[in-house]
Amino acid sequence: MKQSLLHENISRVRSRLANAARNANRTDSDIRLIAVSKTKPVDAIREAFRAGIRDFGENYVSEGVEKCQQCRSLDITWHFLGPLQSNKTRLVAEHFDWIHSVDRLKTLTRLNAQRPSDKAPLKVCLQVNIPQEPSKSGVSSPAELTELALAALEFERLELCGIMAIPAPTADPSTQLAQFERIASLLNIDAIPPQMRELSMGMSADMEPAIAAGSTMVRVGTDIFGARYT
Repeated sequence: MKQSLLHENISRVRSRLANAARNANRTDSDIRLIAVSKTKPVDAIREAFRAGIRDFGENYVSEGVEKCQQCRSLDITWHFLGPLQSNKTRLVAEHFDWIHSVDRLKTLTRLNAQRPSDKAPLKVCLQVNIPQEPSKSGVSSPAELTELALAALEFERLELCGIMAIPAPTADPSTQLAQFERIASLLNIDAIPPQMRELSMGMSADMEPAIAAGSTMVRVGTDIFGARYT
């Protein structure tokens, strides 16, 4: 992607984010823009960094770790977004700042044990899959979410921050908003720890309704970097 086009894309996404925040009577500085850079070259990440992006998200462990290493001179906050196999938890624990996709106690246990002591605690979002879509991971009930959240509080090398979700795809804005509002309401459950304030939800196609429902982190790939490579 040409440098000028990437900068134009980032500017356009930031404008969308700011407009959505204003329409929701929110402040855009309270919403973190995560550039999802999976399958994209390191040069694109460096160019996005020069355009002011500081948060980058990766879905594949090996690819993400390689990018973390190649960009270690840059002040980047790295977010792991994809499903995580047990044999790769150490790599995420050692190289990433956030993980958004935890949905089981076993993963929490391994990440806590493998997080280096010289790093800040790994920030964690628990993935929810309340519609129980078979193709997606995540806890599937408020009770299961509460149980996992309370268990997460026991780990010293982890910082429980919030929840992440990928709602069922739909092009209808009212349906998108209803889904996001249902997800956001999970943080209002009485037993949910009060430090769980982050809502990682909303992507290129549904950023606006996600922000209207209270999202604090939007994960944008295509509208920044263009169609991803396969």
